[in-house]
Amino acid sequence: MRVWTGIALALLAEIIAALLVTAHATREVRVRRVRLDAERQIAETRHGPIAYASWGEGPVVLVVHGAGGGFDQGRLIAEALGGDGFRFIAPSRFGYLGSPMPADASTAAQADALAELLDHLGVERAVVLGFSGGVPPALQLAARHPDRVAALAALSSAPFTPHAPDVQERPVPDWLYQALFGSDAVYWTLSKIIPGRLSAAFDARPELRAGLSAEEKQFVDRLVEGFLPASERRAGVRNEGAAIDPAAVYDLERIAAPTFVAHARDDRINPLAVGEAIAARVPGAELVAFDTGGHLLLGRHAAVRARFAALAAAAEATRLER
Repeated sequence: MRVWTGIALALLAEIIAALLVTAHATREVRVRRVRLDAERQIAETRHGPIAYASWGEGPVVLVVHGAGGGFDQGRLIAEALGGDGFRFIAPSRFGYLGSPMPADASTAAQADALAELLDHLGVERAVVLGFSGGVPPALQLAARHPDRVAALAALSSAPFTPHAPDVQERPVPDWLYQALFGSDAVYWTLSKIIPGRLSAAFDARPELRAGLSAEEKQFVDRLVEGFLPASERRAGVRNEGAAIDPAAVYDLERIAAPTFVAHARDDRINPLAVGEAIAARVPGAELVAFDTGGHLLLGRHAAVRARFAALAAAAEATRLER
């Protein structure tokens, strides 16, 4: 009897702990959803509604977020790597934070939807800032709609057809990335219990975080926390494979926009070979390969911002000369 009583008490304790975790996670997700709803705007396109955020004044920059993102991640990337003095437009790609999955969720369709978003906002041309999983649709936009892209920055580029080299040292296996976005409660719990391990899963490993500025440390923390609500990003994460669909065609030789490619040699999520392939195929593209920085280009943000500002300034000068 005592054995069964002990088992029952232990089970009850686990149930109570699970309920408490779920309650705390639900409360935090609810607060985040309120903030996101206040910032989110919706554009209707032929591919369905596209959620986006827009802020700032100056030359227009379209920010295309990476895997696990949404318009909120786009804002973080813009603030960390884009700098000041711009009007930023940060959409949610298909399957992320208010942008539902259409029948055709290919990177080409994503690019067409981005062009329609510019139409909706009355923007003729924009500088495009693509990060990680956002680079393949950004490349498609520049190739399929060259008149809409004034310049292109491709940062920590994700593999795209036919460049899909294996990464031998990923921080965690692909199935675990998928699992992280399966439950808000699971993600919230991990972010509270093992935040350091979780940030390392996104290649913000301890040796890269050592000596970072307060600004870059805050960027990492906000990025990890910002994956909530994870459940509203699940469909987008599952669609990231569209970038390496064997049927996809990336006609990079058609890209006429000035292009800047930045990648770290020690990126454990996306290999440098992807950035090198872009620089080799896009006419006149410039490649900056940092020795260190990892996937998030840690310790390199100031250098990237400066190079991006120069790229955008040159594009704006060209526009004014016309």
